[in-house]
Amino acid sequence: ARIARLTGPPAPAPTSVTGLATAHLPRHRAPMAQRHQDHYARKAKAEGFRARSIYKLQEINRRVRLFRRGQRVLDLGCAPGSWTQYAATEVGPGGAVVGIDLKPVSAVGGPHVRILCGDIFETPPEELMDGGRPFDVVMSDMAPSTSGNRFTDHVRSIDLCARALDLALLVLRPGGSFVCKAFEGSELNAFVQSVEGHFQQVKRVKPQATRDVSVELFIVGMGYEKPAE
Repeated sequence: ARIARLTGPPAPAPTSVTGLATAHLPRHRAPMAQRHQDHYARKAKAEGFRARSIYKLQEINRRVRLFRRGQRVLDLGCAPGSWTQYAATEVGPGGAVVGIDLKPVSAVGGPHVRILCGDIFETPPEELMDGGRPFDVVMSDMAPSTSGNRFTDHVRSIDLCARALDLALLVLRPGGSFVCKAFEGSELNAFVQSVEGHFQQVKRVKPQATRDVSVELFIVGMGYEKPAE
């Protein structure tokens, strides 16, 4: 889901951290990347999913087994709803999925799914938690509206990731999992280290459904170590 409100002036450069910036790939690869994208878009349409991003989450789940029946899941930046759809199927009617986005999202996934329209970072955690019950999984497919400046887009992406992590630490149960999309760049390692400070295991995952020319990848934290109160 794109977060349009992060489109102001370029963010100031944060403290430099050693990282790998993805170089521009040759132009001749673009048609192949387009065919790759179209394949997953057609597949999503044929299988009744709202967006091709479903297959990224599906692969992440196959690799690390994020979801189990009966779990509670929070989907940050849930539009257009494909991640919510998939999570609802995986946790089953005995579980619950809460999705929130700035854009209205039509009902999806059945009665165990609740969709909220609002600013993720201004919505009280208690409203998301529905009676104070924590979540087993917090996931974010959020991305900033791209500016064309790779460093600016990267910094804005990491800012969204950091804010999603801050929220996850408030609403996750001990042992829970966190997933967020990030753009590769110099500040990624520092963010990954911050995730490692709260989870027993952290992985970087680049699903096959991600376009070859894309700089996006997913950070997955498992085994949330909630601080003692």
